[in-house]
Amino acid sequence: MLPDLFGNCRHPLRVNPHSHHVSRVSEKWLLTETHFVEPEISKFRALRIHDFSAYCYPDADASHFRVLSDFVNWMFMMDDYLDDRDVDDVRGMRECCISALRDPINFLLERFANQTAGPGCTERFIHAFDLFFIAAAKEVDNRAKEHIHDLESYIVQRRDLSGCKSCFALVEYAAGIDLPDEVITVMENAVNDHLSWSNDICSYNKEQLRHDTYTNLIAVLMREQGLDLQDAVDYSDQLCKSALQRFEDNRAILPSWGDEVDKQVAIYIQGMQDLVVGPLHWHFDSARYFGKDGQTVKRDRFIKLLPKISL
Repeated sequence: MLPDLFGNCRHPLRVNPHSHHVSRVSEKWLLTETHFVEPEISKFRALRIHDFSAYCYPDADASHFRVLSDFVNWMFMMDDYLDDRDVDDVRGMRECCISALRDPINFLLERFANQTAGPGCTERFIHAFDLFFIAAAKEVDNRAKEHIHDLESYIVQRRDLSGCKSCFALVEYAAGIDLPDEVITVMENAVNDHLSWSNDICSYNKEQLRHDTYTNLIAVLMREQGLDLQDAVDYSDQLCKSALQRFEDNRAILPSWGDEVDKQVAIYIQGMQDLVVGPLHWHFDSARYFGKDGQTVKRDRFIKLLPKISL
């Protein structure tokens, strides 16, 4: 039984008004570049990645939203691609991607940098992306060695592996702001934890099917604390609630950095709130975790555990 993930997250879902047009253009670009054919095309469309982008960046104008859509589409494909690669493959991809982002001629960075991304935002984006690849390589190595995380090491690893840190930089990019570093660090961990842990709850069935729960909160709690599946799910929900509370508590005691920075901080906090709300809804709109049953699962919260694939 899934917990009521929406019960403690009562902020409204907001949707980017440019999503319909921009998502079609971005999808055409991705499918052309990847040379997808059926059934890959249908599987990709069923993921509804355009909804993820629209929910997470509802205030981006059409031009910025196109860059965001391209990156998010590509990032989901990259994440799946890395699942079946070895450490050397991941490290090679890291070198390729980070080198390209450091090169101003690169198409994505050129559009990213030439519109509104300030130097701090740009550097945070590249650094966060680098952390993702480092974490991905470590996770591939852990899987090969059957290394099992404890809760503390899992939390550290998951924050980099979630990709959420890149999403934070894209909030700044979409809004045309460039915050001081000391402002950026105030509330991000709470949002990152909530996004990661709620994703672990929704993805557990799919991951246990493939014997791939090395970086899943539910599996970590079952192993470390000797919990059964339902107790681990419920405990994961409590941790999600605590992450939301940390977000709200920190919002209530934010200091002032002066009128101009405070206005930018308010925009950034709204962007982080969208990153709390948007993925929750997308988990059930997409076929990525629940197939065609997403809305039924969202309503009833009941999941039938799938039998594991024979190794």
